[in-house]
Amino acid sequence: MSVNLYRVILPVTDIERAVTFYAELLEAPGSRVSPGRHYFECGGTILACFDPCADGDAIESRPNQGHLYFSVSDLNAAHERATSAGRLSVDASVATMPWGEKCFYGEDPFGNPFCFVDDSTCFTGES
Repeated sequence: MSVNLYRVILPVTDIERAVTFYAELLEAPGSRVSPGRHYFECGGTILACFDPCADGDAIESRPNQGHLYFSVSDLNAAHERATSAGRLSVDASVATMPWGEKCFYGEDPFGNPFCFVDDSTCFTGES
């Protein structure tokens, strides 16, 4: 049996603001699939911004607890986009972690934590 992660739901409270933020951050327009869902293709996994109210669902949107990790070839450019994309907080600079990843952490306007990692330094737990 083969298992692949193909979609991650990212809870948001304003789908239009989320689209603007993530389109700038990811440098991709993505595509609207329903009034409250907008999909961004991220290397084989879909990042699905989901605003339950805009979709007519009677549930409250709460931020994810854990970070979403994105790998990019130009970490400095991603950091510049993150610091100018209407974020709540982003690390002041890129840093190298003890496990070798060169990265920065941040939080989107909805409280969802994220991390961008230089794709040449991604640590997957294997030596």
